[in-house]
Amino acid sequence: MTLHVAGREPSHRIAVVSAGLSDPSSTRLLADLLGSATAAALGNTEVEVVELRPLAHAITDALLTGFPNSELTQAIGTVTGADAVIAVTPVFSASYSGLFKSFFDILENGALDGTPVLVGATAGTARHSLVLEHALRPLFGYLHAVVVPTAVFAASEDWGASGGSDALRRRIDRAAGELAALVESRPAAGRGDQFDRDIAAMGSFEDLLGS
Repeated sequence: MTLHVAGREPSHRIAVVSAGLSDPSSTRLLADLLGSATAAALGNTEVEVVELRPLAHAITDALLTGFPNSELTQAIGTVTGADAVIAVTPVFSASYSGLFKSFFDILENGALDGTPVLVGATAGTARHSLVLEHALRPLFGYLHAVVVPTAVFAASEDWGASGGSDALRRRIDRAAGELAALVESRPAAGRGDQFDRDIAAMGSFEDLLGS
């Protein structure tokens, strides 16, 4: 997903992390809406989606061995090298999903320091909306990210209209505007460059085993 001026390098890079477990999923739908709204607010922006479902086995292997494979290494680089992150999870047992948490567990310490983050969650009922404040916001606070004031929750009833209800769309636009303002107020991406070089130098887990 890209929104930038033809012939020019994008001014900003946004990573969207979606932890939906079904295909298609409301989690991915919300993630795409947040990414599109942020790109529209920023202009000349590249948005790259990291879908965690296909990476589930690689994430588990990385937790057990400490070494991500090449595909997971690329996903980590996308997130740590972005100017901002949009992170969306389904709700399980009144919290974020295990897959969502496991992905952020394998990031190096400091990988998200100072990174603007917009958090979102989906569930069958609005009763779970507090997960944004009691689980997601503390998680990214611990990772030293800068979480925008507006978090976005979508319950099943929010998808009655095409592209979401009016209330959901307004909240998406407000959160995207807050994220865009944070991105524009800080230097361009570069925080993750050294991390990316360190990971690339290590090679994939398969390469390490082969050697």
